[in-house]
Amino acid sequence: QKQLVESGGDLVQPGGSLRLSCTASGFIADAFAIGWFRQAPGKEREGVSCINSGVGSTHYTDSVKGRFTVSKDNAKNTVYLQMNSLKPEDTGVYYCAASDMCYGAKSPLWSWGQGTQVTVSS
Repeated sequence: QKQLVESGGDLVQPGGSLRLSCTASGFIADAFAIGWFRQAPGKEREGVSCINSGVGSTHYTDSVKGRFTVSKDNAKNTVYLQMNSLKPEDTGVYYCAASDMCYGAKSPLWSWGQGTQVTVSS
């Protein structure tokens, strides 16, 4: 059974950092594109970052470029999202998902984790 589990969400002050983890079970994460998404209250889910399978080219939405970094540890079957210089507008539930390529957030081709809450507030 293919499963993704996110962890690492927390309450952090503006300017702080968090590292989210997305651990895969039942499949090899490196064989899939892994996307990170977030959903703020009252807003649609949006794509944040994505790392492709294998060599792992990366993509970021404009609002997080230069602040967030996606990476993977194949030995741990885990993909990370390092988030620096966090802003209140980064608040939301963060989800990771797997697919054959980096589709948009509305694609039905993603297989989703359960999400982890990130709150950026003073």
